[in-house]
Amino acid sequence: MNATTESPIVLVTGASRGIGAAAALLAAERGWDVVVNYARDARAAEGVGAKVRALDRRALIVQADVADEAAVVSMFNRIDGDLGRLSALVNNAGIVDVKARLDQMSAARWRRMLDVNVLGTLLCSREAVKRISTRHGGRGGSIVNLSSVAARLGAGGWYVDYAASKGAIDTLTLGLARELAAEGVRVNAVRPGIIDTDIHAASGEPNRAHESAAVIPMQRPGTALEVAQAILWLMSDDASYCNGSVIDVGGGR
Repeated sequence: MNATTESPIVLVTGASRGIGAAAALLAAERGWDVVVNYARDARAAEGVGAKVRALDRRALIVQADVADEAAVVSMFNRIDGDLGRLSALVNNAGIVDVKARLDQMSAARWRRMLDVNVLGTLLCSREAVKRISTRHGGRGGSIVNLSSVAARLGAGGWYVDYAASKGAIDTLTLGLARELAAEGVRVNAVRPGIIDTDIHAASGEPNRAHESAAVIPMQRPGTALEVAQAILWLMSDDASYCNGSVIDVGGGR
């Protein structure tokens, strides 16, 4: 299929690796042009973009820290100019920190966690709404947020700040879904469980995914592709009556 200016366009934040990269590539396979956002690893992001283009889709690689309002606004303006009007947003960018109890954490850690995981999602969603909502002249579309099973479990003894940030994403998903329902915008979320990606290294537990298999009813970690498949389903017309939904992709945990 040849890419055209009429192809739907999706922005995937944090798309240089893991779930974000898997979602970007699966979107390209299914006919989407893709904006590959990244914060630091330009080489990895360019690699994802090259794979998108190899699938005969357009790819725009954009560096932006989603916690930086000016950078987010600039990113969306660039999408407008280089690709056209956005059709969907995947709020995947997020951080975790080293395993710790609350009484061992600094306020600086909490601020960064909330800035990226919550404020970043709010900023990107705000800019997407201005392009997607029929209230703003858009054609409607979809926002998919990345939550976590940690929002249900609390992650005590691991990272309650991360779990709290993802609980905020669950609430935002429900509220924004109701706010935008009559404007052609569906807002849903995916709650991954323990997924085999390199994010665990950031928590100081690089082997956590496989070492935790015993606590997962399916006895294995999930894959980035399995999460991406849920994301792409929520973006698709097959999920046309799903709004405010949160889908667990956690192997039964």
